[in-house]
Amino acid sequence: MLDFNSRSQTSLHVNAAIDTALVAGNAATPPRSYLGGSRLGHPCERALQFEFTATPKDEGAGFDGRLLRIFGIGHALEDVAVGWLRGAGFDLYTRKGNRPDGEQFGFAVAGGRIRGHVDGIFAGGPTIPGMAFPALWECKTMNAKAWRETSNKGVAIAKPIYAAQVAVYQAYMDAAVPGVADNPALFTAINKDTAELHHELVPFDADLAQRMSDRAVRVLRATDAGELLPRLATAPDFHECRFCPWAERCWSLPA
Repeated sequence: MLDFNSRSQTSLHVNAAIDTALVAGNAATPPRSYLGGSRLGHPCERALQFEFTATPKDEGAGFDGRLLRIFGIGHALEDVAVGWLRGAGFDLYTRKGNRPDGEQFGFAVAGGRIRGHVDGIFAGGPTIPGMAFPALWECKTMNAKAWRETSNKGVAIAKPIYAAQVAVYQAYMDAAVPGVADNPALFTAINKDTAELHHELVPFDADLAQRMSDRAVRVLRATDAGELLPRLATAPDFHECRFCPWAERCWSLPA
């Protein structure tokens, strides 16, 4: 008699082995020793402080195998998008010298305590209305719901944390790539469910970049002084708090 349950058991065992390896690999990865420029748009400065200081997350709040697989798929799709854009005639640099082993483009300021790595820099390409070179490229993968919201409303409204990242990267990369803050960045969103693509030109928002830079300075100064920055909310049931990996720790500490 055929065992029709064997396939599901095989999946369980193989997936468990994969997830165990992913979680172990993630746990062995040293935490960042800097404040990531991609995170400065996070609405809670206390959460940024916890992140910067590698404060242990609440029990059970770490990344599980499924989330790590989602992250891995996102990175792989970004590499696929690079091939699509280059095939379409864009001169896109993702690493110095455009070599696979080349150093990733990025910046480091405040003695290396604030850093960021960009997805790419366009040096040239097809004639696209409103696009000029050099231009920053930022790519994100999203589920269908988030993608529809982003394509309908624009990144600044739908995903302000990504808009902040673009502004910060344009500001800090302009010294290394003159003109990258003068020209709009190209923001690409990939729908992981349907493979639909959304491309959006994002003009440099100097005010937003300055506000995010000021936020980074506040995080560094408060940390150096041993001070705890204020919470974003006044109650733990606030939606941002409910999904925060430091929620229990945060609400057990002074306001």
